[in-house]
Amino acid sequence: MLRWPCLFKLAGDDELIYLSAETAVVNECQSLIWSDADQLIDSIGQRFSFVENSSGSFVYHQQGKPLSLEQITELIQAHAFSQTELCLTKIQFPSIGEAIKSVAIHD
Repeated sequence: MLRWPCLFKLAGDDELIYLSAETAVVNECQSLIWSDADQLIDSIGQRFSFVENSSGSFVYHQQGKPLSLEQITELIQAHAFSQTELCLTKIQFPSIGEAIKSVAIHD
């Protein structure tokens, strides 16, 4: 049995999406391209795969043993790092001079 809230773990990506209830799964899956390899991790660390049935609701299948607090922490750390890295890659400058000036602005 799935226990809310959950994390939506995208396969092959460090991104995690917080889901407070099943309605959030429906909303996220409508806006994302998701795969059968994506998983939900519930509030006790249990992993679930899920599929959408013909009526538009989801069926959840428990996968293996629950993750430990350490494993969940590692996933969250990787997620936080990926969010920071994403922001850093957006920083661009028109010239070396402008890049150097930006350091002075933030110093």
